[in-house]
Amino acid sequence: MGTGTALAVDPHVVTCTLAPRYEAVRTARDFARTALQRWGLDELFDDVALVASELVTNALRHAIGARPGTAGSALDQYDFPTQAGPEGRLPIRISLVHRAPQVVCAVSDPSSAGPVAREADFVAESGRGLHLVDSFSHSWGWHPLGGGKVVWALFEAESEALKSPAPGLGGRHRRSA
Repeated sequence: MGTGTALAVDPHVVTCTLAPRYEAVRTARDFARTALQRWGLDELFDDVALVASELVTNALRHAIGARPGTAGSALDQYDFPTQAGPEGRLPIRISLVHRAPQVVCAVSDPSSAGPVAREADFVAESGRGLHLVDSFSHSWGWHPLGGGKVVWALFEAESEALKSPAPGLGGRHRRSA
């Protein structure tokens, strides 16, 4: 199954449905690169790509229950919808929204369980994804959807906006350069 990219009526809102394979992480990065280039925001690519990779990986692991390198994993067997089914389960989708000076990267998946940041274990091979999301975005969060959830991360596109948090965003800061 391939992926689909749709350009909404608003050219500053783009969405891509991702196939249930780990190649979807690369697809998400490529999608982010294309959208950011169209918007003239190439300087955000590294941060957005890292966060998109983490959010898509989490959706694949936790929403579908697959682990990288697992032969016969749930990804191989999963009947992956491209639209919400009758039971309301959603596919994994990445969306980017540009409302100057901000960009939101949002990943929706069929699991209703919210993301949980684990205590950082620096010898573990995984478990630091949400810490990276927190470090590389201005702020992040999640919201339940009918039959799933969306996890989002906010990025500031203007360098002056990076120096102080926007009002009402909870005061999270990007990493310092």
